[in-house]
Amino acid sequence: MKIKTVVFALAAAASMSLSAEMKIATVDLMVLVRNHPSYDRDKTLLSSTDKDYQKKLELIKSDGDKLQEEGKKLMEQMESPMLADKAKADIKTKLMDIQKKLMGIEQQYRSEAVHFRQELQDLESRLLKATTDDLRKRIAAFAEANGYDVIFDSNATTYAKPSYNVTDAILKDMGVDPKNAKGKDEGK
Repeated sequence: MKIKTVVFALAAAASMSLSAEMKIATVDLMVLVRNHPSYDRDKTLLSSTDKDYQKKLELIKSDGDKLQEEGKKLMEQMESPMLADKAKADIKTKLMDIQKKLMGIEQQYRSEAVHFRQELQDLESRLLKATTDDLRKRIAAFAEANGYDVIFDSNATTYAKPSYNVTDAILKDMGVDPKNAKGKDEGK
């Protein structure tokens, strides 16, 4: 990724020397993402989805806890000296059955946890892609309207003059007051 950025920057620099005057700008893409109209909604969706998944995992865990309690009670019964051999054998059979069920529940819990984590990551990726796609369109429209030839992500460049940064202008286009923008002071 960085090699592509360097190559692209070198190509841009080379073409700059060939053309009369190239208009270049930078944006802080992370600030734009954090202030995108869908950011808070997406964050809430991810949080509620995570909570739903945690509830489902808690139900599975609760089933396992109930079985463990049942197993403890059977173990206590088995310690009774008054218990007949047939009853002990029945309890052992029940304990083996409980152990098998607990192993199944444990496998189900792990499997579901992995599945939920993957689904949550996929959802987060889809939401971020939708946001960045929208931002790319907004940045392209801004560049067209203002005559910019190239707009780089300021987080991917080694150095750019602060005067090249047009993040505030794009925030204004998004309806966000740059003074109140989320994430503007992070990383400085």
